[in-house]
Amino acid sequence: MRTHHYKVDIIWTGNQGTGTSGYTAYNRNHSFSAENKTEAIKLSSDPAFRGDSSLYNPEELLVASIASCHMLWYLHLCADAKITVMNYKDSPEGFMEEGGTAPGKFVKVILHPRITIKKNDDSQKAIALHHEANAKCFISNSCNFPIEHQPEIYFE
Repeated sequence: MRTHHYKVDIIWTGNQGTGTSGYTAYNRNHSFSAENKTEAIKLSSDPAFRGDSSLYNPEELLVASIASCHMLWYLHLCADAKITVMNYKDSPEGFMEEGGTAPGKFVKVILHPRITIKKNDDSQKAIALHHEANAKCFISNSCNFPIEHQPEIYFE
């Protein structure tokens, strides 16, 4: 068994002079970076939680991580299956619920990949590979909520 280690840096940039002296006294802005990366990603909390809507939030990063990992596995599996992917776009959606006495949690993510393949390639196999990609995706395997796929296949 191999262990992979991922280390990142998170820096809070939201101190407006009085720190966290009150819930409304600070903003939720922060940055995320990793070793050997040229730029930090600027983040905030979701606007529903007093965040800056012009910045990414952790919930969006979770959805993006799932979709990115799925896409990378899917492309790998298509290459192995001799399905030539010419274009891949996705508009994934994450659904989080909050309320009651429990904190909020994600209840599902739906991927909406739109894939263009060569016209003579097997579209049924191209669709079926999404289930295999989900089974192999490291991020999906770490989630405790369902991840659905609603792929659309187009031909070039």
